[in-house]
Amino acid sequence: MQRILTIDDDPSVTSLLKRGLAYEGYVVDVAGTGTAGLALAREHPPDLVVLDIMMPGMNGLEVLQRLRAADARLPVIMLTAKDAPADQVHGLEAGADDYVVKPFTFEVLLARVRALLRRQQAEHPPVLSFADLSLDTGSHTVRRGQRDITLTSLEFKLLQTFLEHPQQVLSKEVLLDRVWGYDFGGNANVVEVYVKQLRQKLEGAGEPRLLHTIRGAGYVLREEA
Repeated sequence: MQRILTIDDDPSVTSLLKRGLAYEGYVVDVAGTGTAGLALAREHPPDLVVLDIMMPGMNGLEVLQRLRAADARLPVIMLTAKDAPADQVHGLEAGADDYVVKPFTFEVLLARVRALLRRQQAEHPPVLSFADLSLDTGSHTVRRGQRDITLTSLEFKLLQTFLEHPQQVLSKEVLLDRVWGYDFGGNANVVEVYVKQLRQKLEGAGEPRLLHTIRGAGYVLREEA
């Protein structure tokens, strides 16, 4: 599931977007300040950000600048009451991909979100790779060097999550959230079981380990030292 981060100091806006976008199948994080939004973006990297401009403390343009510094390709929609043409031009020139003026219609915003996510997918090939490992999200194939690897759907999703965040330690809680979803009510040890299964398949021909356990913190995709 694609993750959308909404940063807005108006609870009625974040509540509306959380309900509406979650109903459409997206994972939605919300923050009421720019600082909190940036912290969430670091903890759970989003696929798209909906961002207000006028917020206390760090305003939306400052947040946009920091988001762009971390990921120049991240789609960002400015959602704001600043409706003057000069404000829209300023927002777009600052790096926003789209600009929606409040009050807004949720269906229009949803169409903008879908269009940006489609464009993002079309512009960037769906092949993720690290070291000699590659995962094709289009054909659902995985290779280690010249060797094809067959994975279950959950193993595939778990590996994709690691490949989207290489060399970043991911906790069990983060993996449960991104792979199994918020509504998963099972035991967190399921992550340990699936990581073990995934390792066995990735190292099936004696290849070096790529999935490492960081005791007390989680797991990380990295090459052995």
